[in-house]
Amino acid sequence: MTTETSTSDIAEKDRSTGDPSGPGPIGPTSGGPLTLSLGLAAMVALGATLVLGLTLPATVEQGDYSRLIAIHPGVAWASYIAFGMTALASVLWLWPRTRSGHWDRVAGASAEIGVVFTALTLATGSIWGRATWGVWWVWDARLTLSALMLALYLGYLALRRVPASPDVRARRSAVTALLAVTVVPLNHFAVTWWRTLHQGRSMAQIDPGNDLDGAFIGAMLLGLLAMTLVYAWLLAQRVRVARLEDEAEEATLAQAIVERRREAAVV
Repeated sequence: MTTETSTSDIAEKDRSTGDPSGPGPIGPTSGGPLTLSLGLAAMVALGATLVLGLTLPATVEQGDYSRLIAIHPGVAWASYIAFGMTALASVLWLWPRTRSGHWDRVAGASAEIGVVFTALTLATGSIWGRATWGVWWVWDARLTLSALMLALYLGYLALRRVPASPDVRARRSAVTALLAVTVVPLNHFAVTWWRTLHQGRSMAQIDPGNDLDGAFIGAMLLGLLAMTLVYAWLLAQRVRVARLEDEAEEATLAQAIVERRREAAVV
């Protein structure tokens, strides 16, 4: 039996038996009706968020910039979910009973998406801060920790690019992810634990006695839902791409081994 045949047999066994080292639950369904439905739901929710956000009344204090409440909290929330999923997938890889290449792919994919959402959080927050505080950036606890969170996960993604065997890369990436995720709760509770320019946690302000009410609450909650759906759809697609990349790399390696053996046989 050649290496090429054994490799295809193993891949076929992974698909048919649901072997833990195979594609995993997201891989086979990421291009099917479930993900299509998820993508449509995300598109509808995001569209509704944009429409509702644009129709919000301008406030006296912030004018049209107050409409950013439909987007800014949602992208920040999605970044928390993404990095939380990276940590969870890392734990599942480190635990021997659930160790699988699938979870390493999920961790890396979720971190990539989290970096995008964190960058959007900083961008929309700076635009909002310029209108509220008069400056694009201040070294406020929330802003500083958000920037630190972005830097940590960019470092995590860079670490995943360092050449190493799959197991070594997955192990060191998992440990790094568990260390990096500690900044997420610090960032979330920064406005409670320290005196900051940033307003308090938005969900804590849902109270008839506060200014955050009515249509603004609805726009914010819809934005949270929309960004959650967008994250879930992006994760499914990115994991699928990562699985296909791994399969292509394995096939290329197997083909290279076969060719080297043929060259050796000729010699």
